[in-house]
Amino acid sequence: MPRRAKDLTALEVSRLTAPGFHSVGTVPGLQLQVSPTGYRSWVLRYAIGKTRKAMGLGSYPGVTLAMVLVKAREARQKLEAGIDPLGERLAAKSSLAAAVVSTMSFQKASELYITAHESGWSNAKHAAQWSATLTTYAFPVIGSLSVADVQTAHVISILEPIWRSKTETASRVRGRIESVLDWCTVRGYRQGENPARWRNHLEHLLPARGAVQKVVHHAALPFQEVGAFLAELRKHEGMGSRCLEFGILTATRSGEVRGATWAEIDLESATWVIPAQRMKAKIEHRVPLSSTALGLLAGLPKIMGTDLIFPSVRNTQLSDATMTAVLKRMGLDVTVHGFRSSFRDWAGEVSNYPRETIEHCLAHQLADKAEASYARGSHFEKRRRLMEEWSRFCSAPMKPASVVPIRSHAA
Repeated sequence: MPRRAKDLTALEVSRLTAPGFHSVGTVPGLQLQVSPTGYRSWVLRYAIGKTRKAMGLGSYPGVTLAMVLVKAREARQKLEAGIDPLGERLAAKSSLAAAVVSTMSFQKASELYITAHESGWSNAKHAAQWSATLTTYAFPVIGSLSVADVQTAHVISILEPIWRSKTETASRVRGRIESVLDWCTVRGYRQGENPARWRNHLEHLLPARGAVQKVVHHAALPFQEVGAFLAELRKHEGMGSRCLEFGILTATRSGEVRGATWAEIDLESATWVIPAQRMKAKIEHRVPLSSTALGLLAGLPKIMGTDLIFPSVRNTQLSDATMTAVLKRMGLDVTVHGFRSSFRDWAGEVSNYPRETIEHCLAHQLADKAEASYARGSHFEKRRRLMEEWSRFCSAPMKPASVVPIRSHAA
């Protein structure tokens, strides 16, 4: 029969500081574990058949000797009744985890997903768009539903009403639902296939985007009219007009030119370097500046309190609406982005430059992988010559052709 450990008092227990396991008596198997770092905790050792187990009963002195004796006696009573106290505890934890999973709603999961990922998104607007689209379209249907219960029928009921009329929005909603549910699967909140996945699933239930989505082209000015337009634009004062002019001369996007800073301009090399974080494709873009573009910059003041080249009256970035308002005042029903199309048409129809050079001017990624592999460089010097030719074209308004009536030689 094993020797019974001496029953220690609370004072004697407080003096146990040597690393190792110290039996404290009163309840068989009850020990105080002291780690090499001095951390002390209670352990109840017992055996079920040939299996030896150790059950933690809390840390000391947070759990006092008197408190742990109560816990240890309860555990021993369960053993006498044929119940494994450690197994019972693990089962209770598992049930609790299952209960948490069952109460994880899609709305709550979406909020947690956005919080976890928004720091990696390029701007706060992206997180706001996530919240807005899910709040508008997904939450009314599955917001209060447990993520474990979201099925294909729920996703279809969200997407079908807007798939044809708001295809782009519907596609984004689908992708965002899929991302949230994937996150839930990894976190253990749901199991099985993702009901919002497209490939080999929803693609069989909804028509392809290309079959229903209307292609909307940006209204553009015919390139033959750009020179005359610029001549008129230069008569208009204001940062909005200068910003628009610079964007036309550089064939850049509205956001890129509105956010341009003096720090991005290298006057010595006549180059504008747009950092990756401000580009649509998240790749740094170097823009060769024509002599006309440089002249425009030379005529601009550097405003105290901001490094923006084209600041608003409040020294903040101009809005896209400001540039659109300039076009409206000039009586044109075109978009700012449309001038990139004007440049593309001119370069493709009038110039002799390769297509990849033109695409690099527009910061487009070549869709053809084979072609892209042959165009690893940015064709920078070719682009410089091309942009200089575009500048000269824009500075020489085309005169309308004269129509000479043909006289009849009939008597």
